[in-house]
Amino acid sequence: MLTVLLTTQTAFAFESDRSEPDASAKAAGTLETVLQSHCVKCHSAGEDPEGDIALSEINDRNVADDLDQLQSLIDVLDLEEMPPEDETQLPPETRRKLLAELKATLRGAVAHSRQYARTPIRRMNRFQYNNAVVDLFDLNCTVFTLPERMLREHRGYFQPASGKMPDEVFVGSRPLGKSQMIEPRLAGVAAFPQDLRAEHGYDNQADHLSLSPLLMESFLKLGQSITESPDFVPANVGIWDSFFVAPAPDSDLELIVRERLKSFLTRAFRRSVDQSQLDRYSQYVLRNLEEGVAFPVAMKAVAAATISSPRFLYLYDLSSESPSVTPVDDYELASRLSFFLWGSIPDQTLLELAAEGRLREKDVLSGQFERMIRDRKLKRFCDSFPSQWLQLERIISSVPSPEEFPNFYFLKYRDSMHMMLEPLLLFETVLIENQPITQLIDSDFTYRSDLLEDAYGELAIQDNRNGRGVQVIRFRRLPIEDRRSGGVITNAAVMTMTSGPERTQPITRGAWLAGVVFNNPPEPPPADVPALGEKPAEGEEHLTLRERLSMHRKRSDCKGCHEQIDPLGFALENFNPVGVWRDQYENGRDVDMAGTLFRKHRFENVIEFKDALLSEKDRFTEALAGHLLSFALARPLSAADRVSLGEITAKVASDEYKIHTLLRQVVLSEPFQTKSFPQIASNPRP
Repeated sequence: MLTVLLTTQTAFAFESDRSEPDASAKAAGTLETVLQSHCVKCHSAGEDPEGDIALSEINDRNVADDLDQLQSLIDVLDLEEMPPEDETQLPPETRRKLLAELKATLRGAVAHSRQYARTPIRRMNRFQYNNAVVDLFDLNCTVFTLPERMLREHRGYFQPASGKMPDEVFVGSRPLGKSQMIEPRLAGVAAFPQDLRAEHGYDNQADHLSLSPLLMESFLKLGQSITESPDFVPANVGIWDSFFVAPAPDSDLELIVRERLKSFLTRAFRRSVDQSQLDRYSQYVLRNLEEGVAFPVAMKAVAAATISSPRFLYLYDLSSESPSVTPVDDYELASRLSFFLWGSIPDQTLLELAAEGRLREKDVLSGQFERMIRDRKLKRFCDSFPSQWLQLERIISSVPSPEEFPNFYFLKYRDSMHMMLEPLLLFETVLIENQPITQLIDSDFTYRSDLLEDAYGELAIQDNRNGRGVQVIRFRRLPIEDRRSGGVITNAAVMTMTSGPERTQPITRGAWLAGVVFNNPPEPPPADVPALGEKPAEGEEHLTLRERLSMHRKRSDCKGCHEQIDPLGFALENFNPVGVWRDQYENGRDVDMAGTLFRKHRFENVIEFKDALLSEKDRFTEALAGHLLSFALARPLSAADRVSLGEITAKVASDEYKIHTLLRQVVLSEPFQTKSFPQIASNPRP
């Protein structure tokens, strides 16, 4: 199990807080006074407290009993979600003081309890399995086609060692048809089903990756189909000569088999193999050879058994007898690094450092991070994390009305196949060039194809559009001077996938922003709340969408979430359902997008909205760090992890918000480098 260790500095700071006279008394006075005067009116214990949260029994003695509830209190105060807008507000100084005290209480509780969310044992997902097999055998082709790879590289533009993205790239996208699935791969190998992305999470989350008996049987067949594929031949298998080729007749056969298997199994199982394991696999090969089986065939059989073994398929930490947090061992750290940044097993360099017990040394670990971030295998991180973080799979099913938006469709294709590539190319550029993550909010460049330029209408950057390619698409890097464009939040992909067929959906857009940009997704709406119709009801044709929605959401149990997400969603209302700029609705009414972010940043247009977001860049940094840490650890985060997220954010802010610094600090963080096996742990945040 993975846990968080507070740094020495943080622990010392907390001890200093505790040593102050009457610190707990001051916290108690502030907390209980605020709860009684502002909260228990709605959140009192009883049959139906508001939001199913009862606060009337909370006090200084029990506020840290439930760390997730404590974190929720911190969040609603910090985001100024509570008290509601129509209730008496907390004085700013009181809010600041209470926040400081609650955060100190959280740090102290984490330091004292040392019990954190668990990462259950889990199997590789389909993406990781494919990569691991490719790396293990050093294949020059893929194992099976992965439709989940939304951005397909052509002509080798992705070169992270150069530190620079080309001004012109050639790419493909998943919806382009079967031609995009034509790539060198092993014939006769069928992929197992795609793993689903967890709600507000990723497709590598441990609680989604169980291994049923039926799936285990399919893995056994899969392993055999790989080594028996007609394409599993010397020309395609990089380790053929060192592993599958028969040794000279006068060689010590047993010694050679054991030497080859020791190296192979160490790589496959991500740690040194013990004598009994090596004996078992070696004896299997030697028995086959004694029965007259050809050497390459015998080695193929043992290779198939290896990639079907639970030791290959499962990702896990070795258990510890310690009741508190302990560092992961070097082999575990190597696996965490490689599956985070490369989506695959560690390479020989990582395993050798792990065997020497040096990988956990800070300088060595930092050096390996720098090496890995400049390796072409980093493309796998770009093929997995950003599309899931941005939830771009939703655009695959976006179907704007052909009658309302005929230009969205051409031939048998849709503009969305170009739209989805723009934010992914932006992410790759920020990563390769180590730019600040604020570029993801408000970039000064973008990548556009000719068709995508045409689709943006008045927000097009250049006027030399000349074609609608559908196979290999040319995207050009273009500077952005009109800040209505740029970044991931105002690109056409997000605008389209958060809209219905005929109208925008501000609530959906707001929920997307809350979850993706601030890692604070709203609760699902009550089941008995009907959806707002695509078309205005009779007599409502003259209303703006904001006016229609205000009539729709008068229920008291809806008010809290709408106060959170409506300003976010309406901030993007000038973008129509396919991302084209508009100033008026079809009924002639002006678009009203003005609002206030977190009740303190007033904006009147989308540029001011971006300025408001950038004024909260530390909050965005912490949110993105949370997404990355959850992806890296394959689990939802708990309240205990938030202490480390704050430390990561401070270090990233001190280095101008560079994305490499963010990734490095995730790797260096204590949740990433530790494990524990507590009997009781705070429930992870859903």
